[in-house]
Amino acid sequence: MNTALALSLWSSLPIPALLIDASDNIADMNPAAEGFMNNSAKWITGQPIWDRLAVDAPIEDSFARARKNGTPLFVNDVDVGTGSRPPRTCSLHISPLQGQMDWMIVLISPRELAGRMTQNNSVKAAAKSAIGMAEMLAHEIKNPLAGIAGAAQLLSMGLSKDDLELTDLIVSETRRIVKLLEQVEQFGNLSAPERKPVNIHDVLDRARRSALLGFGAHMTMIEDYDPSLPLAHGDPDQLLQVVLNLLKNASEAADQKEGGRIRLHTFYEHSFKLRRADGSGQTLPLQIEIIDDGPGLPEEIRSDVFEPFVSGRENGTGLGLALVSKIISDHDGWISVDSVPGRTMFRISLPLAPKDAKEKE
Repeated sequence: MNTALALSLWSSLPIPALLIDASDNIADMNPAAEGFMNNSAKWITGQPIWDRLAVDAPIEDSFARARKNGTPLFVNDVDVGTGSRPPRTCSLHISPLQGQMDWMIVLISPRELAGRMTQNNSVKAAAKSAIGMAEMLAHEIKNPLAGIAGAAQLLSMGLSKDDLELTDLIVSETRRIVKLLEQVEQFGNLSAPERKPVNIHDVLDRARRSALLGFGAHMTMIEDYDPSLPLAHGDPDQLLQVVLNLLKNASEAADQKEGGRIRLHTFYEHSFKLRRADGSGQTLPLQIEIIDDGPGLPEEIRSDVFEPFVSGRENGTGLGLALVSKIISDHDGWISVDSVPGRTMFRISLPLAPKDAKEKE
């Protein structure tokens, strides 16, 4: 097999594949592995495999025996984490690499991959239909709720103090439901981004100032910017909404008296390339990290925080992060979260503004 064909096969593998050298360092990985690891091959190459891949099984000794004996190793249905995202149930196929002494190849098969590949279009259609139905129901339900709240307010005019608590409860709960319905409508009605060259630091500064004057007044916000960062390609208003949502989540999770710290960090990573499910790839070099020192995301929802109606807060709507994910996806970007108690980091990766767009500006 010639080198060009081998490279083509390596890049075309639909499952994550990592090449491990004799010192247990990552020598290379294919595009599917870059997506699984949520990082580029250039960034991870040379790092110890077990520092970047956490397997919920006593794998290291078995890996060493497979290398020593020159035999393959199969590990089924284990949780595999990468540090940048919650663990996923996978099967591992580990084999010696022919012609390379003590080198190994690791193939990772996420359990849900096959179902996702075959059901992706139908799931998208179902999601779109569900959002449309939710939007219609939200519109229809808001009108009677307004009537209920108005009737409760009229009743309260002739009631005793004890009975007023009940009407106040009716009014406050109907207002809360209306707010939820408005968020459902917003989620369904979000227009396509009007993309243009954007200074991401201007967006971050607007969000920071707004947060400190309101919901984040008890927080300390630290700016850690790369001043040479080029312009992003995005809708400044929608990106502002993303940052405000993330700052609000961090602020609400912090102790309301003691407060907390939020670090806004930007940097450039020219090798970050996202390989999408359809085989296409895009470089996303502009990196934004929003890092807080709060309690972290509840373990039971970490893998689903970007799904609609998933919330870790009492009375939370579960639409804030779903909206964030939708906006970033509409920008052809990428968002991930890494959360442990005391440190939660949301990382956004965005594309550069095209040169012709910069010239028009």
